[in-house]
Amino acid sequence: MATIYYTGCTLDGFIATDDHSLDWLTSRDIDMDGPMAYPGFRERIGACVMGATTWQWILDHDDDPWGPLPTWVMTHRTFPEAPDSVRFDRDDVRRVHAAMTEAADGKDLWIVGGGELVGQFHDAGLLDEVWLQYAPVTIGGGAPVLPRHVELRLEEVTRNRDFACLRHTVVR
Repeated sequence: MATIYYTGCTLDGFIATDDHSLDWLTSRDIDMDGPMAYPGFRERIGACVMGATTWQWILDHDDDPWGPLPTWVMTHRTFPEAPDSVRFDRDDVRRVHAAMTEAADGKDLWIVGGGELVGQFHDAGLLDEVWLQYAPVTIGGGAPVLPRHVELRLEEVTRNRDFACLRHTVVR
């Protein structure tokens, strides 16, 4: 079981624009059955965690917000009622990670969006892998992939249509 940060990003290292837009990402060509695509990745995931901004983006852009995957949203905000699979939490990532591990039943854990949240898991020694799908675009600013120093070892490189896909392990 691994704790994985899986995300798309721009060539200049951003996961969203300053106004939280992902238009640069959703307009790109990707083979959903291809290497490192979301459906194949999602099959290995047993639980996930995300920040409030990512959860709000899902609420604003998805007609069927989430599903049965055990999910923790780290937030101090108040949100409308969510599916039973979603838990809102303010606690330390160590405790949340332990609860996610129990809920995942041996499957991997996914840190969704939000470089700062990923950084908190890294700082606690709980981040194992970083999977990045680089889109052929720059946006010049926005939410960075990771807003702190993290040492990584490149493990795998492949291409999925418009995307250069890289899998890294965290160097401890």
